[in-house]
Amino acid sequence: MQKTQIPEGSPAAAEPLRDPHEDALDIADYMKQEGHGPVAHGPVAHGPGTGFAALFIGAVGVVYGDIGTSPIYAFREALKPVAADGTTAAEVLGLLSILIWTLILIVTIKYVLVLLRADNRGEGGILSLYTLVRLAIGHRTVPVLILAIIGASLFAGDAIITPAISVLSAVEGMGLILPTLSSYVLPVTLVILIVLFAVQSRGTAVMSAAFGPVTIVWFAALAGLGLWQIAAYPQILAAFNPVWAVELLLSEPGFAFVVMGAIFLAVTGAEALYADLGHFGRKPIVAAWFVLVFPALVLNYMGQGALVLSTPETIADPFFRMVPEAWLWVLVILATAATVIASQAVISGAFSMARGAAQLGLLPRLRIQHTSSGQSGQIYIGTVNWLLLIGVVWLVMTFKSSGSLASAYGIAVTGTMVTTTVLWVLYVVHTGKLSVPVAIAVAAPIAALELAFLAANLTKVMDGGYVPAIIAAVVGLIMWAWWRGTQGLLAKAVTTQVDLPGFVASVERGSAHVVPGTAFFLTSDPAHVPQALLHNLKHNRIRHEQSVLLTVETLRVPVATEAERVSMSQVSPGFDRLTLRFGYMETPNVTRALVQARREGFTFDVARSTFFLGRRRISAAGPAGIGRMLDQVHAFLSRLAADPSEYYHLPRNRVVEMGERMAL
Repeated sequence: MQKTQIPEGSPAAAEPLRDPHEDALDIADYMKQEGHGPVAHGPVAHGPGTGFAALFIGAVGVVYGDIGTSPIYAFREALKPVAADGTTAAEVLGLLSILIWTLILIVTIKYVLVLLRADNRGEGGILSLYTLVRLAIGHRTVPVLILAIIGASLFAGDAIITPAISVLSAVEGMGLILPTLSSYVLPVTLVILIVLFAVQSRGTAVMSAAFGPVTIVWFAALAGLGLWQIAAYPQILAAFNPVWAVELLLSEPGFAFVVMGAIFLAVTGAEALYADLGHFGRKPIVAAWFVLVFPALVLNYMGQGALVLSTPETIADPFFRMVPEAWLWVLVILATAATVIASQAVISGAFSMARGAAQLGLLPRLRIQHTSSGQSGQIYIGTVNWLLLIGVVWLVMTFKSSGSLASAYGIAVTGTMVTTTVLWVLYVVHTGKLSVPVAIAVAAPIAALELAFLAANLTKVMDGGYVPAIIAAVVGLIMWAWWRGTQGLLAKAVTTQVDLPGFVASVERGSAHVVPGTAFFLTSDPAHVPQALLHNLKHNRIRHEQSVLLTVETLRVPVATEAERVSMSQVSPGFDRLTLRFGYMETPNVTRALVQARREGFTFDVARSTFFLGRRRISAAGPAGIGRMLDQVHAFLSRLAADPSEYYHLPRNRVVEMGERMAL
């Protein structure tokens, strides 16, 4: 089998996690479990079942939770620039027309009909698209890598802002029920958010099962409220005509430019369509959009427009004014539940993004826990969870209202979408699916709209737009520093490499004492001698009957197949090479993979096996400047990385670590 090696970083440095349900087992005990092979790591549907109906319901709850809460604040924010001097019917119809056609062009055409077909073995998301482009090009390109880092970094900003603005906007409805409750909006919001993040480590299986039904009720309510208001003012149906949008853009370009920054709030969460492709599959996601989500969103936005035109005094908060005051408390409770679901979806997305980034060599090893024994996609990363909570609490305390946070929201979302569009063009061109002119012609209308939205949101930098920009800059710096440092370490390692065949020949002629058992030496380069093996011979003057050079590789696919998982070869009677491969969305579980290796004919002394790890202590030694600062960041991150024995699920009582110092 041909070896596929990840160029962006050392496979031994790129990686994942720890399963709380399976503390690293003694390998001898593990082997006794007959028929216990590697756990399924592939995309697994969330929810109570895997039939189409279950996948449909799950997609409604998880995929569309974020975009489904946009009606609470998107149209309200778009109306603010004209609320002071009153609105005209032409302005409301123009705003609605822009909003509807934005949903059609960006969500329906770009994501639902086009991007969902660009999958990496069933997985979607910006990192999957990046790996597709990387494979299509055939070699590493730094510009494409930078695009992926930008997209992933902007997603981090989105993941912090979404829970804050979603929950805050829903709880603000309390003030409409009883004005005296307005002073409790911030405390209630903070309590909900803290509880939400505190329960993440317990897993989302139970919560996920309830997401779909609750969100279906939410979308049904959106559609029902919209139809109710449209029936009272049917003239609003004219907003379907794109002429109203064009006339507004041409007659009031300055006003239109300002409100576009708010209208884009209507498509926040569209990235989840693509990112959650592997969990539910394309057909359930597409069906959920066309059958329920898209009609409900359009009806509700038009209903809000109808209410504003028929009752102008509702312009300050048209969503919550769509129901009679006696029923307002029901809508507030339902909206709060929907926003918690939307927040849960983006938090889970942040965990998955972080794991993929670590596997692709963009982040250090992360301590990852699996919260479900049957669903590999349900994971928990404590570091990411608590950093998100700190950021969310800071945003709520700083901005204090969803209206203020709306200015900070757009840059992260628009930036991620523009990045996705560019990567898609590169993908279809390099795979030969479309020629350059055709690809540009197809992407141009959507890219122009997204760039216009991005430009409109860039005007809000001083009003809060700096928040996602700073978050993205910090996360991007961390990713670049880690990748750059890993490449530097690989380059330095080349200068001290010892050729394996010559080394084996000299050892066989040498006088080192041979001890019984099998020694596994983890290495990212099986063609050369691992430093741990050299140190063992130098300091202990022994070698084992069987020495195995064990390489853990990250493939540029989300999940490795059984055929790809294991390959082995013999260097000499006492030396073997063993390669274990995992996809970038998998947890590298060496213990389990060794079970498969034994089934495929690899033999070793189970009872007397030892795993040797080389642990590096990194320091920055270069001249002062940007380079040294990045090296210092890499050195700091290396000290925070998860323990490799836990990360690779090695039998903890069989691990020997041998350290060395290395300067970048």
